[in-house]
Amino acid sequence: MVVIKYKAAGDMSIVVEFENEISEKVNSKVRSMCLAIEKSMLTGIEEVIPTYRSLLVNYNPLEIRGDSLIEKLKDIENRLEEIKIPKPKVVEIPTLYGDDFGPDLKFVANYNNLSIEEVIKIHSRGKYLIYMLGFTPGFPYLGGMSEKIATPRLENPRTRIPAGSVGIAGSQTGIYPVESPGGWRLIGRTPLKLFNPDHQPPFLLQAGDYLKFTAIDEEEFYRIKDQVEKNQYHVKTSLL
Repeated sequence: MVVIKYKAAGDMSIVVEFENEISEKVNSKVRSMCLAIEKSMLTGIEEVIPTYRSLLVNYNPLEIRGDSLIEKLKDIENRLEEIKIPKPKVVEIPTLYGDDFGPDLKFVANYNNLSIEEVIKIHSRGKYLIYMLGFTPGFPYLGGMSEKIATPRLENPRTRIPAGSVGIAGSQTGIYPVESPGGWRLIGRTPLKLFNPDHQPPFLLQAGDYLKFTAIDEEEFYRIKDQVEKNQYHVKTSLL
């Protein structure tokens, strides 16, 4: 039997820890608990942030004490089986691979003794679980990338990576939502905006959903980019 642990994180947060592993099974429990807390509408809770294997529950200590909140969270835990998780969405991420948009694609191919076409095919073949968002606003931590294209990070990180860049680091893949420094191997770029502070919600992706990369050409990239800038592009989604 899994014992969920509750730990104080300062005087305004509680960490709810599940099993000590990264897996879809554990993340499903995290998602169930997150949804249950949000549905409970408990007084004093300000934000619930899911991670790979835990939750961070931020609360207002003027409205509820930490020990009282833990007791209420334990009560929610006992009723988790009643929570029905909605089917996750699969969000399609159009991606232009290679050249200036993915300057490390050739390195990834050579490192893994593959052709560029094989790397693109492998990377765009699977569906990736969005375990959590972090690092920068809307950055998705994904699970499910094939070890066939796993590649180490850059020895010297870049100081500026364009927003929308798709990268590989070890056995992980992800997308830079905003321009930032970073050490991931860049293999492509999407014209979609993963983070837009003027939208509600501001994030395109949500933890618990999946995404799928779809290869596009340069003409399609700029066509979609123009539609995104004009708020005319409809992101393609489907149910898993």
